Order: sequence, then C-alpha cells, then structure tokens
Amino acid sequence: MSHQSYDVIVVGAGPAGSYLAYELASSGHDVAVFEERSAPGLNACCTGIISTECFRSLDPGTEVILTGAKSARFFSPSGRCLRLDTEKDQAYVVDRLLLDKAMASKAQSRGARYFLASRVVDIIPGRDGILAEVVCSGAREVFSARAVVLANGLRPRLSRKLGLGTIKSFLVGAQTEVEVKDADEPEVYFGQGMAQGSFAWLVPASANRAYAGLLAGSGAKLQLQKFLDNLFRQGRISCRDAEIRQKPVPVGMAPRSYGDRILVVGDAAGQVKPTTGGGIYFGHLGARIAAQVLDQALDSDDLTAGRLSRYQKLWRARMGKELSRGHWARRAYARLSDRQIEGIFSILASGNMTETLLNSGRFSFDWHSWLILAVLRHTCAHPVRKIKHLLSCEAGS
Repeated sequence: MSHQSYDVIVVGAGPAGSYLAYELASSGHDVAVFEERSAPGLNACCTGIISTECFRSLDPGTEVILTGAKSARFFSPSGRCLRLDTEKDQAYVVDRLLLDKAMASKAQSRGARYFLASRVVDIIPGRDGILAEVVCSGAREVFSARAVVLANGLRPRLSRKLGLGTIKSFLVGAQTEVEVKDADEPEVYFGQGMAQGSFAWLVPASANRAYAGLLAGSGAKLQLQKFLDNLFRQGRISCRDAEIRQKPVPVGMAPRSYGDRILVVGDAAGQVKPTTGGGIYFGHLGARIAAQVLDQALDSDDLTAGRLSRYQKLWRARMGKELSRGHWARRAYARLSDRQIEGIFSILASGNMTETLLNSGRFSFDWHSWLILAVLRHTCAHPVRKIKHLLSCEAGS
C-alpha cells in the first residue's frame, strides 16, 4: 500500500468533477482525480444535449460538437405535433466521450493528476486530513488529502457512510444509438403509455444517427424497447435491436452536500434538472461554486463542516428554487392522463401562446421554472386558466 498526498481528491471524472479539478488546479492546488472507468466518459448514458450558454462556460472546444439545435418537435400521446423554432442555436448535441476527455485534458493542462481504472472504495475522515482507499488496477492503495469532493454520480454508498444522507427519489434513464431516417431536429414524445411519468426522445447526432431514449419511474428498458419497436414500424429506424444503457437520475436534492473536509457535486448532490433529467449544466454550476468555496477554505486552512456549509447555502440559493419548482412540475405531470396531456397540447397550440412565450426574451434552455410559472400564473388569459385547471385540479381526478 502506498501513501500519496494531495490538497484535494476528486472522485469521478465527469464534466462536473473535471471542471472542479481544472478550477482548483488553476488556483495552484494539488489535485488528484480518480475515475473507475478506463477513460473519462466511457459508456456514459447521456444524450449530451447542452445549452449554448453551458457550452461557452465549459469551453471544451468545438470538436466535441456533433450538431446544433435551434428547433424541436413535441408530440402528444395521439401524435399531434407542436414545433418550436428559433433563429439561433439554443443547444448543441455533444459527443459525451469527447466532452469528458476534453474537460479532463483541460484539468491536466493545469496540473491535475488523473488515475483511471481506479475505484474509490472507502473515504476515512481524520482530524488532520482525509484518506481515500482506492483499488487501482487490482491493487489496493491509500491516498491522503486535505479535502475530498464526491462527483461520482448517484452512487449513495460513500455519501451514506459519511453521514450525508442519500437521495431517495430518482428516475431511470435508458438510451441507445440508432440509425435513423428523416430526423433533422430533436423530437420529444409525451404520453403515460410512452414513458410513464416522463417523456421519450429522438435526438439527431449526425445525418443518419440519433440517440433514442426515455426517462421512467420503472421499467425504463422495456418502455424504450416498445418505443424502438414503434419507430421501426414507422420506418424511422432501420433496426430495433440495439444495446440499451441505463442509469439512475436523481429527482431530489441531497440532504447534505458538505461535511468535514467533504463536498458533493453534480448528480451526487441532486444538481439535475427534474424536468428533463439533464445534469451537465447544473452540475457545472455546482462545481464552480464548490471550487470557489473550497479554494478559500484551503487557503485559510479551515475545512470544517461549518466553513464548507457555505457551499450548500450558495448552490441552493442559485438553483434550489429552480429545482424545487421542477420537482413540483414533474410530479404534477406524472399524475396527468393522456387525455389531459392532449388538452394541454391543444391549449398551447391555440392563440400563438408558444410563440409568445418563446419570444418573450426570458426563454431559457436551462431555466424552466419561469416557463412553468408563466403558464400557471398569467391567469388573466383564459387559455392559461384552463392549463392551470388541468395541472392543479384534474391531475387529482
């Protein structure tokens, strides 16, 4: 067993973990990143669709972009289509493997050290530091640090052991890559028979390839297979047999995202859009806040839970209300019938309501609570009163 020491150990080399490592290494701290896979982003179950704002902030380089998205089509349970279109790209579909590698390369360029195929099996806090027990290529090693950041996704074992609690509510995301015909913009499919409590998607990655996936409370793989069967019958995809990957997606915030010498970021902290299951943007925001708090704590040599609690206060002030409103909207949607979803589509399609909201100047690919509240609170408009009635009243029928 060896014993190597760092200022900060980051568990997980996803976009959040690597961005945090980049920021801390740029500030002169010795950083080690441990990733259990043999390469960052390997076998990630992620569509990789991120806003242009998120892309600019991450700054991974344009080579990671597969395609841009300035429009999308939304389908009701009956197949009714509602199309949204903007003048400029609102999002990019990025190659998740290339994105993770690019973020890791940025961190390494500032001096962060990466340990791949290295699984952290235990975290042991102490008075003067914290130990990480790691299995590296079959050998068990021990590394020490002044602080540890968990950025390892929704894997609650370490958080639970450290007394931080666990996220109890989650969905399951399932996705595969397919050969597709006539898909030049993202497509989103609603309906409780399509994806129970959520939605399915078909997102182009190139001229003839696309990501097909869905979120579901249970049975995600089976529901995705039914979605693929339907696309195959329509002649949209050439084959319905494909490797399906799954991952848990948190739809709640962690009880605590800090402790003595410990911070938690990204999916592990519940920094995920409850409406879509996307975690790259909010995980990035959480990592940026964590880097600021941890940099100051390292400089002052105060890594107590009391000092690091500022991280949770800051990130919840930044995105907590957005997450809470998204959780409410998701729960309300899960209680709707297909008939009620059809009713909402009918209302949105009437009176140019979608164009009004889209061109309001406040539309955001990442921040959805304004759109939700705009629909529910503008009760002076008769059609919106009907939507509010559908969500708040009929959902309980």
